[in-house]
Amino acid sequence: MAVNNSYLLGLYGGTYDPASSAALTNLVTRKAQPTAPWSTAAQATAPKPDALVRQALGGRKFVNEDAAQLDVKGASADYKKLFALYQGLDTLNALANRASTKGLSSSELALVQKRFAAGLEEIGAYLPKAEFEALRLVQGTSTSVSKTTAAVPRDSANSITGPIHEGALDTPVAAFAGDTRFNITIKVPAGLSTTTTSIAIDLSQLGSTPRTLDAVTGFINGKLADAGFQTRIGRDQIKAEPKTVTVNGKPVTLPAGPDKWALAIRGTSTETVGFTAPDTSDAVYVVQSAGAAAQTATTTVNGVTTTKTTVPASTVNQILKFQSDGGSAAAPTAGNVGETQWVDGRLSQEKLPDGVKTVRASAVGPDGSLWLVADVEAGPGNQPIKGSQDVALLKYDTAGRLVATRTLGAASSASGFALAVDADGNVAVAGSITGSLNTSSTDAGKAGEVATVADSFVTVFDKDGQEQWTQRRGARAADEATSVAFGAGGTVYIGGRSKSAMTGSTAVGGWDGYVQAFKAGEPYPTAGIVAKVVGQAQFGTSADDGVDAVTVDGSNLYTAGVENGRAVVRRFTLDASGVPTLASTRDLGVISGEIAGLAVSNGKVILTGTSRDSGLAAGTTTTANSGGKDVFVAALSIDLVAAGTDRLNWYGSAGEDSAADVKVVDGKVWITGIANRAADAKDTDPTNAYLTRLDPLTGAVEYTRTWSGDGDQAKPMTLAVAKNGASVLDRLGLPQGEIDQSDSKLLTAATSLRVGDRFYISPADGGRATAVTIDAKDTLATLARKISVASGGKLKVTVASEGGAVTGKDGETTTTTGGLQRLSITAKDGKTGAVLTSGETGRDALLGLGLSPGYIGLAAADTRTKTFGLGLPSNLTLSNADAIKAAGEKIQGALKAVRDAYRGLAPQDTSATTGGTVPAYLTNQISNYQAALSRLTGS
Repeated sequence: MAVNNSYLLGLYGGTYDPASSAALTNLVTRKAQPTAPWSTAAQATAPKPDALVRQALGGRKFVNEDAAQLDVKGASADYKKLFALYQGLDTLNALANRASTKGLSSSELALVQKRFAAGLEEIGAYLPKAEFEALRLVQGTSTSVSKTTAAVPRDSANSITGPIHEGALDTPVAAFAGDTRFNITIKVPAGLSTTTTSIAIDLSQLGSTPRTLDAVTGFINGKLADAGFQTRIGRDQIKAEPKTVTVNGKPVTLPAGPDKWALAIRGTSTETVGFTAPDTSDAVYVVQSAGAAAQTATTTVNGVTTTKTTVPASTVNQILKFQSDGGSAAAPTAGNVGETQWVDGRLSQEKLPDGVKTVRASAVGPDGSLWLVADVEAGPGNQPIKGSQDVALLKYDTAGRLVATRTLGAASSASGFALAVDADGNVAVAGSITGSLNTSSTDAGKAGEVATVADSFVTVFDKDGQEQWTQRRGARAADEATSVAFGAGGTVYIGGRSKSAMTGSTAVGGWDGYVQAFKAGEPYPTAGIVAKVVGQAQFGTSADDGVDAVTVDGSNLYTAGVENGRAVVRRFTLDASGVPTLASTRDLGVISGEIAGLAVSNGKVILTGTSRDSGLAAGTTTTANSGGKDVFVAALSIDLVAAGTDRLNWYGSAGEDSAADVKVVDGKVWITGIANRAADAKDTDPTNAYLTRLDPLTGAVEYTRTWSGDGDQAKPMTLAVAKNGASVLDRLGLPQGEIDQSDSKLLTAATSLRVGDRFYISPADGGRATAVTIDAKDTLATLARKISVASGGKLKVTVASEGGAVTGKDGETTTTTGGLQRLSITAKDGKTGAVLTSGETGRDALLGLGLSPGYIGLAAADTRTKTFGLGLPSNLTLSNADAIKAAGEKIQGALKAVRDAYRGLAPQDTSATTGGTVPAYLTNQISNYQAALSRLTGS
């Protein structure tokens, strides 16, 4: 059939000018917009919130264009898409409100959370495919420039200690007093090898010269210069700022105190700096929570009860470092600058990063570094997390400086329960995860249940914190890994509990205990090393059982846990492949408490925990229970057969005593917890912490310290012991060993991103989306190139540096420290840009980068297409009251964006003029007709 071009051109005037086509403009302006679903008239017949919830829980689609009715003939299809999207958002809002209902059963809440997550994912998938004609609608934001909140540390040869002096520069520094001797080591390349020089520093050589900051640093720099090195020690000023505190519920601003000063190590790229001390002692790290909880007041008016916070919480998480009574290092006689609640023997007090919720395990590596496994509710530092809670592995040097942070990258929620370090410095972390995790492992039998049921996981990192492999293993019901240990040949053993059969095992009943053995397999090009299960065992009674601790001694694997209310230790023999086989069991009797630790030392199996005198028995009881809840220490034979040398000792006071963590070193037991608490004590009552070392055979207490915390609250969480980890360097804020001057630049190490995470980039005017996938060797620079290519050159991506504070001058050279690098993304031409879309749940790289999905470009320069951003994060959850509130606020913002887009489609009133603006959708349609005519006529 021939096309009458003259007829078509006659319809649209050959070329179209809205300003001069009065007839067509008036025709359009007489058309009303379709009635919106949020209008009063539509709301009268719309489904009520309860009905929306029932429909969603019944599995009905959230976004259904077929159900969106338009009452204006010939209206743009954009209206139907907007109305369908609005209905989906309204359903999400109804689910969020339902989740906040008091008395909701756990099963219904789980279903509401699951359907909310499904609806959020459905809306995210719908938007890129909606193909609006007259507008652009994106899930995230509309902006001209977007920067990652995730950042990679910039290399620096400079390092700053904590504050060691407060006040004027011409006064002596207390930290320099007494016998202060240490060595500075400088390592430089020499051909294919390196040479290391040790420079002895002895402040007694200053004689009668006052040991001020400038005098001491000048003395040290003279030694460095004489040895021919460029490294220098300077000072860094920490400017005092006014402080606001709350007094009787009102903020009070205190004046700024004296300035503080720290040491600045200013190195070069060719000189690796380290520190050693001639005299050392063992060090003990205690991680604790301190500070008062928030104070609230509850009032009831007209039957409505309101709770208001009158005094905000002052809680912080801290690392305390103590010097034990062994060795010859000199302990300080007071706390360091700015520290609180000092106790004799304590070397330092460091605050953990904001966002750390709790720390459940800690261990010291062979290089003396301290590793912590923490649950974080917000990304530490510059590492945004993907879900509501993630697991973070934190590495500290001996001076308390955070040198590395590694996050698991869970899409929903994860908890870290256990940590182990082997002789080579490799680190294993175990715990539980709910929701997606981008890993090569499978979730056995969990299809469709991953979002709500917890699985066990174990991740292994090398000594530098680079992830080696992650294995996620699950039963059909909930399970979690509560303990982890290294065996021979790199085998990793986890113990935990499961509500159903682990793959390849048989369930016993209730919660069962289990152990699994993993070995690293062959590396995959895209997924890295994949671990394989080499053996497992599931055991217990028909009641609730579990494994609370595991340890490996040669060819034996020991587990300890509470099984049907009894303390039980099991021994498994390990064959050459590491497969565990149950060999013997020891039942110690009824326990009214918990298992805290398990170790093998000096030919004895050492079991620790807390209990009342409920009938526990293990050979001779040397020290009796005090009458309340005490710490118990049982020393058992290696084969778990009852022997005359078995011992049971109790440690505690008349009140309630807890054992937050236990470590066995050189046959002696270190314990930390809360001491002598009243049985009926409230959470706000004062708590005192303790650190004790005792002999497990005699029960003799060899070392003990007790202390309070800020707000009269000190609650230990973990402890770790470092052999020879304390020295005079602690007073100076200097670390033992080489200073780690650069962190990994790999995105999989410096952020919560995992290999295979991705997001999509599509053209601003619609079209096929291109995936940007994270590889194992990606850095900010390589990712920048990927984004530019995926956008077809429409986006300009740069690696922007920021931060870095001036720390002082050395002669004519000004040095800087710190500094971060982030990605900055703009439209290459300053206008057009592109659209970023989130990756799939569990694989969304935008969350790990801290980038919002949406349009990047200059919307104001595009007169044909208006851009609207929903501002709807893809990681919203209904996991707790705060999350529900945040989700509701974001959904309300998204609903408003849809209403704004509807108004943006409104025809302009041009009845009083011959000119005017035709609706955008009609302008676009006419432009499309003109383009088609041009192709037909060849003009």
